Amino acid sequence: MSVKVYIDGQEGTTGLKILERFEGRSDIEILKISEEKRKDPAERARLINSSDYTFLCLPDDAAREAVSFVENGHVRIIDASTAHRTNPDWAYGFPELSPEHREKIRTSNRVAVPGCYASGFASIVYPLVKHGIIPADFPVFAYATSGYSGAGKKAIAVYEGDEKPYEYGSPRQYALSQQHKHLPEMQAVAGLTYKPMFNPMVCDYFSGMVVSVPIQTRMLGESVTAAAVHEMYARHYEGAAMIEVMPLMPADEQKSFFLASNTLSGQNKMQIFVFGNDEQILLCSRLDNLGKGASGAAVQCLNIMMGIDETTGLV
Repeated sequence: MSVKVYIDGQEGTTGLKILERFEGRSDIEILKISEEKRKDPAERARLINSSDYTFLCLPDDAAREAVSFVENGHVRIIDASTAHRTNPDWAYGFPELSPEHREKIRTSNRVAVPGCYASGFASIVYPLVKHGIIPADFPVFAYATSGYSGAGKKAIAVYEGDEKPYEYGSPRQYALSQQHKHLPEMQAVAGLTYKPMFNPMVCDYFSGMVVSVPIQTRMLGESVTAAAVHEMYARHYEGAAMIEVMPLMPADEQKSFFLASNTLSGQNKMQIFVFGNDEQILLCSRLDNLGKGASGAAVQCLNIMMGIDETTGLV
């Protein structure tokens, strides 16, 4: 028996990638909106209420509007916008963070898919706070490199166009005012008292990202070593189907190693790395911003809500 799924915003990058992950699935019936009615509120409302599950791949205001259309109490919403990520009434769509997160996703009718940067950040910092490696008021700094696919259709067109500006060939730092839209989510989900500093960079490749968090252990005590932190991550993510804690590299191996940001492009998993030494630890999370950072995470949440193998259509 199939379930009816509607994607509100099916022509955007996230919506198209969700559709890709449904290819070959006999348990999904896609409800599609005609091109001429794509922005018609009445038609969108009709399809939302005709569905069992609706994905919102929309700007924030449009996502909030779409939720207001729901009349059928059985419609389950999976929102891939920023609009509901810090709303405590919504399940946060990162099941690997804790059994409580997974159970809330399974039972909720409202699930907010994490942002791509926030996914990498939370995968690193949530366990650090949860297991007492850092206190909630620790001054956290993060930086990240990302492919341009997360910048939206207009930016993609510039990057792939014949008249790409010279500067676009270089990594470009942005959100320099420390007002990035993911910051409230990153703080709330990780359980931090204060907003982290965040330095994202968009780069000249299509998709994939690495989010990095450096830790100075002199602020934390002698028990915080690279090996101890690595062991903590291994325990925390033990059995996780979509997250792999990579082996701890010897110092000599680290010297010659380059961490590429596009290695997981097109995939739905995430990798956690612990680099550095006992004085300075560098924690890195590698993922595809369109996979585990967006569409793959959305489909994983749907699978959990349906009560089936969470990796269906993803591996």
